[in-house]
Amino acid sequence: MIIGIGNASRGDDAAGLIAARLIRDALLSLPDPPDPGRVAVLEQDGEGTALVAAWKGAETVILIDAALSGAAPGSIHRFDALGQPLPAGFRACSTHAFGVAEAIELARALDRLPQRLIVYGIEGLSFSAGEVPSEAVEAAVRAVVERVLADVR
Repeated sequence: MIIGIGNASRGDDAAGLIAARLIRDALLSLPDPPDPGRVAVLEQDGEGTALVAAWKGAETVILIDAALSGAAPGSIHRFDALGQPLPAGFRACSTHAFGVAEAIELARALDRLPQRLIVYGIEGLSFSAGEVPSEAVEAAVRAVVERVLADVR
């Protein structure tokens, strides 16, 4: 399962949503596309309880979200979230009081994590309402899409 997270109206926050759409389109264009039941591609706004509900029963989950850790815009972060919590710098960029990092920790405490949980964070620059994603983030989204597609194939 692949879950792109974000808000399409807030600049670089749309990174995860854009990635999910590109991944879905790429999978559907394959001569022999994977079974949607095996590789589901979802879009979410990052609300934590909805994330935990969405990945229920999935063996492997890949989350893609914008990040704001202080790294250069367009930087790509990849975490194996099964073994350890997300770094503290990745907890502050959510617009939700209960976001991705909190959802992972709740699921860990409740023993509801998938067997494999990878989190891609795409470092953003601007999250203002009404803006479009920056060029740096658009380039990073394409790179993350290629990495995820390589994992899925």
